[in-house]
Amino acid sequence: MTSNLPKPLRRHTLALALIGSTLSALSLGAQAQTAPAPYPNKPVRIIVGFPAGTGPDIVARQLAQKLSEAWGNAGVVVDNKPGAGGLIAAGEAARAPADGYTLMLAETGQMSIAPNSYSKLPYDPAKDFAPVSQVVTADFVLLVNPQKVPSRNAREFVEWTRSQKGMFMATFGAGTPGHFGAFMFGDAVGIKPEAVHYKNTTDALGGLFGGDVQGVFASVGLAAPNVKAGKLVALGSTGGTRTQALPDVPTLREQGYSSLEFNSWFGIVAPAKTPPELLARLNADITKAVRSPDGKQKLEDAGFKVTGTSREEFARIIAADTVTWGKAVAATGFKAD
Repeated sequence: MTSNLPKPLRRHTLALALIGSTLSALSLGAQAQTAPAPYPNKPVRIIVGFPAGTGPDIVARQLAQKLSEAWGNAGVVVDNKPGAGGLIAAGEAARAPADGYTLMLAETGQMSIAPNSYSKLPYDPAKDFAPVSQVVTADFVLLVNPQKVPSRNAREFVEWTRSQKGMFMATFGAGTPGHFGAFMFGDAVGIKPEAVHYKNTTDALGGLFGGDVQGVFASVGLAAPNVKAGKLVALGSTGGTRTQALPDVPTLREQGYSSLEFNSWFGIVAPAKTPPELLARLNADITKAVRSPDGKQKLEDAGFKVTGTSREEFARIIAADTVTWGKAVAATGFKAD
């Protein structure tokens, strides 16, 4: 082999071999340094802009449980950041690293209503977020306190409020779907409601129990336990069909209010610059989780309709709802600072 070569040529051959082995080692080292770690290899955080026990929180925790089962040791943590109708949470999520480890359970108000009602936001829904998947939709239910309001259907409620000093409707915050839903209801029945804004669901229901307000539009997930316990009465739901959680409650359309069909939705979004391959992985894992038999059943039992859309479909929903809710906001003349 090299021992039979002339001495100068032997030295040259050995030098080339040494250079080759060095370059090979450097190449392998570079590959080791740039090879991406498997995702996820640490806990993933889902930011929720509403308190524990609310509709968004229920959805986020059900999803977190299913994703934790799929991802093993990485796990998923739900991080509640309530305040300002979800705007504080959205601002934080928009500024988070775009590495797939911070997500947000977004809802209609944050993504489609807020751009129409706020002149300044701590985020831009269209520029700062990448839609991953709409997870569920949620119809609303018109609730009253049976100890304070004698009505047992929507038409009775309308006639009763005409005999009162006005229609006082609680909301879970200015600019939320329930806020504009109350105005859409008032427009349909020919009564201008007085919106009484509360900081959160607990305070709003407290106002309803105390008789400070006459009614509230609450998500099915929040309404169903109170209705089944006999604490509140549901006068009608806002979906196109009756909700599975409260099958005995007629829709408002059934009661003659054909224009009153609206709902809210919850879905996962990520910071805008999250790599496309991660967004695709997240969409696949999330849709699989919510469409699994037990995952779907738990969400439906909580009063939600499971969707689990593609990224593209979710983007279309956000854009379309921004136009739809924009009309509702404009009709009320509402503008937040």
